[in-house]
Amino acid sequence: MEKRTILALVLSGLVVFGFYLIQYALTPKTDGEAPNTEQTAQGSPVSESSAVPVSPVSGPPETVNEAPPELSAGEEGVSGGASVPAGAGQPREAPEREERLTIETALVRVVFTNAGGDIVSYRLKEHDEKGDPVEMVLPPSLDGVTGESHAFTIAFGGLDARPVQSYFRTARPSPYAVEFSQDFSLGAPGKGETFTLTKSYEFKPDEYMFTLTVSLDSASNLPLSFNNAAYTLSLGPQIGPKFEKLDQRYEYRHYYTFVNGKRRQEKVGEGNPTVVDSRFTWAAVAGKYFAAIVVPDTTLYQLAFSARPEPGLPAVSRLSMIRPGLTAPRAKDLYHFYLGPKNQESLGIYDTGVNSYKLKDLQFSKVASTSGILSPLENLLKWLLQIFYGFVPNYGVAIILLTLLVKLVLFPLTKKSSEMSVKMQAIAPKIKELQEKYRDNPAKLNQEMGLLYKKEGHNPMMGCLPLLIQMPILFAMYNLFNTHFDLRGAMFLPGWIPDLSLPESILDFGFTVPLLGWNSLRLLPFIYLGSQLLYGAATRTPDQEGNPSMKMMLYAMPIVFFFILYNVPSGLVVFWIMSNVFTLVQQIILNKYLAQKRAKAPVEEPKTVIAPPRRRKGR
Repeated sequence: MEKRTILALVLSGLVVFGFYLIQYALTPKTDGEAPNTEQTAQGSPVSESSAVPVSPVSGPPETVNEAPPELSAGEEGVSGGASVPAGAGQPREAPEREERLTIETALVRVVFTNAGGDIVSYRLKEHDEKGDPVEMVLPPSLDGVTGESHAFTIAFGGLDARPVQSYFRTARPSPYAVEFSQDFSLGAPGKGETFTLTKSYEFKPDEYMFTLTVSLDSASNLPLSFNNAAYTLSLGPQIGPKFEKLDQRYEYRHYYTFVNGKRRQEKVGEGNPTVVDSRFTWAAVAGKYFAAIVVPDTTLYQLAFSARPEPGLPAVSRLSMIRPGLTAPRAKDLYHFYLGPKNQESLGIYDTGVNSYKLKDLQFSKVASTSGILSPLENLLKWLLQIFYGFVPNYGVAIILLTLLVKLVLFPLTKKSSEMSVKMQAIAPKIKELQEKYRDNPAKLNQEMGLLYKKEGHNPMMGCLPLLIQMPILFAMYNLFNTHFDLRGAMFLPGWIPDLSLPESILDFGFTVPLLGWNSLRLLPFIYLGSQLLYGAATRTPDQEGNPSMKMMLYAMPIVFFFILYNVPSGLVVFWIMSNVFTLVQQIILNKYLAQKRAKAPVEEPKTVIAPPRRRKGR
């Protein structure tokens, strides 16, 4: 096989390897600490406890946020959930057991508990996960028993403070709103000054965004600060849907902040939380298809992301808002939370202002967009995919049509590469002759090879250039078919490929194959392997047949990619298969074209060299 083809194969392999290497380098790394298997204070489960009698709670105080100064380390903490009578009037009993409340809109079904006033379930009704709505508050599982997670917890103090565990009083101002309130002591239970914590949630019928208002009101006008922080509001421990592992390629969690009009990706390890002090507009924890975004009412808050392991969860992705300590006796903080899909339809309304909250220019769409130099190309391919889907409402067919369009656009490059390959074969004997002649003089060989290429009008890099130009397009299509939200749940062929965002399966093993990690028999990877081997068999040349190393390359590369593509989304494998099929058809057409071109080419007659006559001796 000629060196150009060898160079192309090696170069392609290096590009693929480089792609995964860059992807690995951009993946948030751990900080090198050993995983902490002990449950953190932020992740402690809420336990049942009783509150002592309290008086009725008045409406939330009308206050504003104030930037507090730091307080001394000797500040007394909060007694764990105990409350005391506050104000005049007959006292009444606080709840002595857990109560559950539910808010249901057209898009979500949210379950609350009065234990801390937390959310224990947040289900997306329009997005399925194996027949059930997607759960955004991912529960833990210990010894095969699924537990329960508490999200939107409040802890008095910083990141190391324990979440509030007491039972709150509840109120329902409207079908889409719920309020939790409880009184707490500063110091020993029943002996210190008191203050009231109120958590108010409000939803809209047709949006994934809701508001959470956190109010603090000190009855004795004392400032509220616990180790320099008023409270920590934590969203976690993990957003859904369920996953087996975060490989950072086919399932991941990315951590974003939006600062000064630019999205920044924060690196979060499994050790200590990553604290962000910049004045951000919003922060997000984003998975492959869904995201949790918080928009605070001011930029006073400190932000922390945490991936520190907790029992029962394969990975943790916490987002915490640390409210600085108060110099004033009261505060009323407003947060906007978005928990929903990463699609343009749902996120875009907060960019344009067409939403119930009149929010605009938040650029939420950047949560779903890819970064890097290939993002414009990926957006163009996404736009074309949507156009094809508009004509044929089947994303599997749209993928095939987009792949065909890309192959047609790249056909001139493919044609040029094939012509250069034929030209290289034509001058191969001359190259071999030079190699034999100057095998002991590499410098002279390179010089003579350069003169030969110049004389023949051949540039060996032109044969590889089309392959290099195609690589960015292939990578952009790879990322598009791997992450495009609309492919989630999109059926291609009923009974076989019901979801293009997941690997297809024709047989579940009921166990996991060691080392390989396979738990199902999949047909698409075998079809891919067959298409790749067929392409190699149809396009190999006679010199490849006699070269054992090149024959091994022709068969080894498809086998390697077979294992790489075995557990990837089926939409991505459909793209690779159709790319092979269309490339094979192109090659057959080009082979006929080149054969006709060679037949019409004039045959160069060998030059006859006439030797001069010999002179007779003596003349």
